[in-house]
Amino acid sequence: MIHAPRPTRPPLDEAFVARLRQRFGDALTVSEGIRRQHGTSEAHFAEALPDAVVFAASTEDVADCVRLCVAAGVAIVPFGAGTSIEGNALPVHGGVSINLSRMDAILAVNAGDFDCTVQAGCRREELNTHLRDTGLFFPIDPGANATIGGMASTRASGTNAVRYGTMREAVLSLTVVTADGNVIRTATRARKSAAGYDLTRLFVGSEGTLGIITEVTLRLHPIPEQIMSAVCGFDSLQGAVDTVVQSIQCGVPLARVEILDDKQIAAVNRWSRLDLPEVTTLFFEFHGSPAGVAEQVETVAALAEGNGGGAFAWSNQPEERARLWKARHEAYYAAVNVRPGAVGWTTDVCVPISRLPECILQTRADIDAGAVPATILGHVGDGNFHVIFSIDPERPDEFEAVERINRRLVERAIAMDGTCTGEHGIGIGKQDWLVAELGDAVDTMRVLKRALDPNNLMNPGKIFSL
Repeated sequence: MIHAPRPTRPPLDEAFVARLRQRFGDALTVSEGIRRQHGTSEAHFAEALPDAVVFAASTEDVADCVRLCVAAGVAIVPFGAGTSIEGNALPVHGGVSINLSRMDAILAVNAGDFDCTVQAGCRREELNTHLRDTGLFFPIDPGANATIGGMASTRASGTNAVRYGTMREAVLSLTVVTADGNVIRTATRARKSAAGYDLTRLFVGSEGTLGIITEVTLRLHPIPEQIMSAVCGFDSLQGAVDTVVQSIQCGVPLARVEILDDKQIAAVNRWSRLDLPEVTTLFFEFHGSPAGVAEQVETVAALAEGNGGGAFAWSNQPEERARLWKARHEAYYAAVNVRPGAVGWTTDVCVPISRLPECILQTRADIDAGAVPATILGHVGDGNFHVIFSIDPERPDEFEAVERINRRLVERAIAMDGTCTGEHGIGIGKQDWLVAELGDAVDTMRVLKRALDPNNLMNPGKIFSL
């Protein structure tokens, strides 16, 4: 396992724990089992347990907990569903994890304005179930059934980003508990504003280092009249990527387009009991009117054929579409479990789409030259892709080998004027690469951090060092 920096620290003061207990009663726990749930992740980082966990039920609870922690000089780490994979929610300085999962209410749906407001612990799948009868949906789909607050905090995106954007575009307004325990609202529900600094965008993607998001107002979209999924295998990785680039250049409004290389398809077949040809494969989804969708499919199928693609297997049946996308969402577990007892190390980059074929092909060559099994998949329509390694946890040499491949991947992406992370965030794992990517701009981030959190208590140790 990769160990996060963990400074020596004394245990929580008993008087402080007593004050927490007086305020939160049974919503406070110091049990090792619950602490371990909040101090581990599905990724390759070693555990880092909080000293206590508070299960908040309201913005007032969060604010009161922050005030108590600030008065005692105790670190504060927000926790949603725990699905982040760069160590974003690991309490590397101990302290108190504030679990927001009980704050899962859908506070308002304004169908006429195409927006809604939810508490931070609301999960995206439950939100879409609630919205179904309104004819609207929330399109951001990172794969995991993440909380909306966590998605805003890490600036998540996912499979629909090529058409609907990321959480940066989806969030209209936030309610945030700041590092001094105050509660602010960053904006109104207006679709545009020139009123002051854009605080909403400041907190979206801040990974809990500037404040704790407790409510989120989101843009919604009409459920498309027609939704069609399609799968197409290719005889080369280059042909698959070229098909996506050409589709976008032709103006096809792809709703989703995912690439899974041959190794990933083989893993998905075993894990999800599919029988797809084990070649590099594109998963498409098309949204629109029946005529518009038919035209999109026809255009993309022709492009695929010209790039070595096989037959287009398509479906507009909800059950079949759900089955295919469930397999895509389980790709991480499928890739990791190609080896029994393995741990996963997943990394992502994003490059300008014209450089995508080159970046993916060079990365595949690096993987093939090594000995650690790995797959490539990604949201290829916006230049973002992932590599998932399946590592023997008893083999330190494998961690070292993966670190070398990851270094080459990130350096390659930055050299192409891309980014070290398209959607996972910085967390613990990519702090050095943030500096390599943005240089002195990181010092400006540090200025903001010190101004808003002068005691460095809000999720300390994440994004960059102070």
